Amino acid sequence: MGNDAYSRLRQMIIDKELQPGEVLSERGISLQFGVGRMLVREAIRMLAQEGLLEVSPMRGTFIRQLSLTDLQEIHEVRLALEGMAASLAAQKGNPDNLMSISKKMRQLLSQPYPDTTQAQELGWQFHDEMFRMSGNLRLITMYASLRLQSGLVLQGIKNYDPERTRQAIREHLEIIECICNGEAEVARQKIQDHLQDAMTTRLMMLITP
Repeated sequence: MGNDAYSRLRQMIIDKELQPGEVLSERGISLQFGVGRMLVREAIRMLAQEGLLEVSPMRGTFIRQLSLTDLQEIHEVRLALEGMAASLAAQKGNPDNLMSISKKMRQLLSQPYPDTTQAQELGWQFHDEMFRMSGNLRLITMYASLRLQSGLVLQGIKNYDPERTRQAIREHLEIIECICNGEAEVARQKIQDHLQDAMTTRLMMLITP
């Protein structure tokens, strides 16, 4: 039941049923979910650890409002984590699933107007699989938390530039090739360059009216 309260509350945050800055009532969540307040308290503690909630002894519990500074910090950590994951995946991972993702990306790239949503989904599949291939559970855990936080900020970005979408697919394909060929350091550098380019684009979209 405790895990259920955590999962339900977490999904409500992801689905934007609870908005950034909104106050959470421990009692209200307890009544809504039909669970004890101790279970809700534990769920809140876990979500705060993930960076989704902000708990203040004086002000209460809020849905965390991630700023551009937060996004920049997340990006800096991701550069290190993803570079390491790419290197480890190239050294010891089984590339079969990556090759399947690569095939879908090439099919998408062959279309006159690649579907942006599908491209983003394939991109996340690639990053997830790369971390899985690293075989490092601590690395995977840290990445999952950061991905969730950055994803909540980036949900607000609509209408990605079609050419940037095509470029991102090409960059993913280059990284996959390096990983499959066992080129650990090249894969590390390419994914860090990819993340830096993507971050620059996203920041521009977030700050441009």
